[in-house]
Amino acid sequence: MKLFTPFELGAVTLKNRIVMSPMTRSRAIGNIPNDLMAAYYGQRAGAGLIITEGTSPSPNGLGYARIPGIFNQEQIDGWKKVTKTVHDKGSKIFVQIMHTGRIAHPLNLPEGAQALAPSAVKPAGQMWTDAQQMQDFEVPKEMTTDEVAYAKTEYVKAAKNAMEAGFDGIELHSANGYLLEQFLSPVSNTRTDNYGGSIENRTRFVIEVATEVANIIGAEKTGIRLSPYGVASDMPHYPEIDATYKYLAEQLSNLNIAYIHVVDHSALGAPAVPLEIKQTIRKAFKNAIILAGGHTKESAEAELQSGLADLEAFGRPFINNPDLVERFKNNQPLSTDLHMDQFYSPGEKGYTDYPVYA
Repeated sequence: MKLFTPFELGAVTLKNRIVMSPMTRSRAIGNIPNDLMAAYYGQRAGAGLIITEGTSPSPNGLGYARIPGIFNQEQIDGWKKVTKTVHDKGSKIFVQIMHTGRIAHPLNLPEGAQALAPSAVKPAGQMWTDAQQMQDFEVPKEMTTDEVAYAKTEYVKAAKNAMEAGFDGIELHSANGYLLEQFLSPVSNTRTDNYGGSIENRTRFVIEVATEVANIIGAEKTGIRLSPYGVASDMPHYPEIDATYKYLAEQLSNLNIAYIHVVDHSALGAPAVPLEIKQTIRKAFKNAIILAGGHTKESAEAELQSGLADLEAFGRPFINNPDLVERFKNNQPLSTDLHMDQFYSPGEKGYTDYPVYA
């Protein structure tokens, strides 16, 4: 099967084409990566590539409870434990840099931090806070042009920190309704300056961030995640979706970054991402494409064989099957014992206590 063949991704050789998707697991107490997280990722190092959970480049981006950052030395040192464990087991690992933007609550943010967004548009819905449990989102602060410029420097610094921490590369999280995608959508971005209005303006922040990160750490170590037609974090559809992502994919191809990672949440009940937009991105982007979204081994293999994707990402199956790749190789049944109530709870239960196949 093509799934189990090596692949050259930018600067690294992957032992197979199976990617562990980025998944928020909320185990970073004090927003610092720890030994428990190193154990978790180490258990799943059968994957050719691991992409970490969303990791903030800024105190302002720590919107959720107990998510890690990569903006201070203590966090860098914590991540070094993770990268060493994964490398010792023969896998490669990229950190996903995720600024939550408006998807935040003051109770989750450190002192002095604030929820920033392209525009002061409040998202619908609620989020968990350890202090007061579920709380409504609040209206974010519209970023000034100085704050937009400063946020770019935070992404660049985070990418440099990732190199110091031993990561093989970084993935910019421009999906699922977080800061980068908030700039892309005319629903969350109502700006009238150079960062709002036209497709060129709405994509400007994402392209500038990708350009500056690639210039610092190398385009071959830079990837990005996109979710066209996604609705996570209150991102309604808009008429220019196809044109927006076609233009974005073309510009990212010009930057020669390593990959675009397209996520489809229809397996979780969201609207399906049309095949046409995946084909559009594939055609517009010259380097690797990763596809994620409710795959079985067979459906993933079919996408590889068709040429639609170069790598296939699996999320939830990796939670309760730490040895997912071995199970695939040996045609062993996958575990169906999945504790969803422990997805985001602190501690090892529902995290590092899932057994390998026996």
